[in-house]
Amino acid sequence: MIMASVAEFARGGSAVAALRMMRLLRQAPDWQQTVPEVLETLGRKLDCHRAVLFRLRELPGKGFAQSIASYWVDATVAGVAASPTTISQDVMESDPFLARLSTELRQGKIFAGLTSNLNGFLRDDFEQQHIKSFLSVSVFAHGHLWGSLAVNDCCRERGWAENEIAAMEMVALAIGDAIERSFTEAHVSDIVRRTMIQASLDAIIVMDETGSIIEFNPAAEKMFGYTRNEILGHDLLDTVVPAKFRQGYSNGAEYMAGRGAPMIGQRMETITQNSAGEVFPIELTATEIKVADRRLIFGSVRDLREKHRAEEEINRQRERLHQNEKMAAMGSLLAGVSHELNNPLAVVVAQSTLLHEFAPDPQTKLRAEKVRAAAERCGRIVKSFLGMVRLHPPSQGEMDLNNAVRAALEVTAYGARSSGIQIETDFVKGSLSVLADPDHITQVVANLLVNSQHALAAINGEKRIKVRTFRRDDGKCGFTVEDNGPGVPMHVRHRIFESYFTTKPVGVGTGIGLSISKSIIERCKGRVWHEPALPNGARFVVELPAMNGGADSFAVGPAQATGIGHALIIDDEPDVAGALADLLLLMGVKSRTVPAWTSAEEVLGGEEIDIVFSDLRMPGADGLMIFEELTQKRPELANRFVLVTGDMIGARAQVEQLPAEHRPHILEKPFSTLDVRSVLAAVNEKLAVPR
Repeated sequence: MIMASVAEFARGGSAVAALRMMRLLRQAPDWQQTVPEVLETLGRKLDCHRAVLFRLRELPGKGFAQSIASYWVDATVAGVAASPTTISQDVMESDPFLARLSTELRQGKIFAGLTSNLNGFLRDDFEQQHIKSFLSVSVFAHGHLWGSLAVNDCCRERGWAENEIAAMEMVALAIGDAIERSFTEAHVSDIVRRTMIQASLDAIIVMDETGSIIEFNPAAEKMFGYTRNEILGHDLLDTVVPAKFRQGYSNGAEYMAGRGAPMIGQRMETITQNSAGEVFPIELTATEIKVADRRLIFGSVRDLREKHRAEEEINRQRERLHQNEKMAAMGSLLAGVSHELNNPLAVVVAQSTLLHEFAPDPQTKLRAEKVRAAAERCGRIVKSFLGMVRLHPPSQGEMDLNNAVRAALEVTAYGARSSGIQIETDFVKGSLSVLADPDHITQVVANLLVNSQHALAAINGEKRIKVRTFRRDDGKCGFTVEDNGPGVPMHVRHRIFESYFTTKPVGVGTGIGLSISKSIIERCKGRVWHEPALPNGARFVVELPAMNGGADSFAVGPAQATGIGHALIIDDEPDVAGALADLLLLMGVKSRTVPAWTSAEEVLGGEEIDIVFSDLRMPGADGLMIFEELTQKRPELANRFVLVTGDMIGARAQVEQLPAEHRPHILEKPFSTLDVRSVLAAVNEKLAVPR
């Protein structure tokens, strides 16, 4: 039907054909599908070889550009370019003629003439496409220039008759009318914009020049607590602007324009108010829009409460990480310093023991005993420090709770003495056996003692801490740490075991001591709680399940060295090796010392060796490597090998990975006579050495 109409239009005059094309465009359900046939009819009727419908589009940031909406080319004419040229805004601005032509098209002027009379870009382009004559009229839709309709003669130079120009103008009007009546891009864009406003996660508020709200999307309803129906028509100043900012403004539009700090055209953080009167922070982007003769203000509002909460949490986490890093660094430093102290302490303990043993008079024996006791106390403090900073999982076993509490008291004794705090103790007689990790329990006691010291720091008068251990009839064992300080305020008692919660001043506490202590005790299937002390102060109670066994569970008698007569000591510290050799000699064991490891054949030689003592950390080879190499050559020495170390931080995991029956014994520095005897006894228990 359409093709028949095209043929009919071609037989009639140009004006009649134009009227018929106008009717066709008006009746077509989709003008874009009809335009190609209209262009062909128009081109043939005007005896032209090309007809083009150009589209003028506005590109964001680039101005206007001419593109091709549809075109027809007479394929029977040789040399006619298949596709017209698209002209960008950059080309238009660089060519004065094109710039003037663009302005004239917006004014609705006819563009017609000969290519030979042109110059610049357009002449070069037309000549490449073999265009001799041209005629172009503007196409308007919705009151704006939509594009242009053009025909070209590619065979001859010619003028254009009035009826031909009139036909072109009539078809251009028909196309513009069809565009306005169709489901246009502007209409689609309007629907898209409305959908975007409704689906936006940010609150969208639009008001007019009087401050009256004319748009309020669902996100705004959720954020501010007003429904759209109840807030439309109300002034922005009386609804979402905080009361303290309203004075001096007559309406919301005046408030947005501001007096020295305008919000329009800005992206800024400010505050707002919801229907319940709650003031909260927002990010606001306000834009002015002019629609016809109206001035509208479009506001996009983003709630910053969650963002601020997240930033605060990030800052807290960053501070916690900083504190953890500082604590880890301090722990590593403490471990290193303690490890280095153990070597000279081992020498002091051993030599004071020997001095006491061979002293020629009672006065010298007494002085040697004081030196030995002080050195062993230093050793216990160092071991307690190391136990508290060791990075290893809890290793639960039977332990004496009294000893763990005493170790913590020794570690924290200086702080108490320097603050004038009296320590009162009350221990259960004998041993108090519980199933736990002694290092971790020592850490718990030390945490509670340090907390009590901090609580007493600011009070005047008598400062007192009471520490006692207990064993109940139901089998529960434990200890209490009590002070006569100000106590824990009632309103924070439920939070004192939370991570990073602290009542101490900034820089004094990290808020993790009680949290860690609670975790340690709960892993031991125990409990820890706080209760007020009378008449004032705080008491922390730790309760642990007791082990079966009597008071002698930890009694260790002097070990007999029967069956062990020759020892090999491998240590790069001559003083430590010599001190150990001297102690072994007291027990009837002769020793040979080796300062460095070379090979099993060279070190062992042909001598009979009953037990091997090897330092854990040495240049070139460590104790575990020596253990592996030595036991490959002499498997019978596996149960007679003793690692001597100032700390087990680096070796614990490696030692525990070995089979239980193939693990070396451990002698920690600084070692006392009792420690050495205990190791010899442990070796004798595992095997009976034939003599």
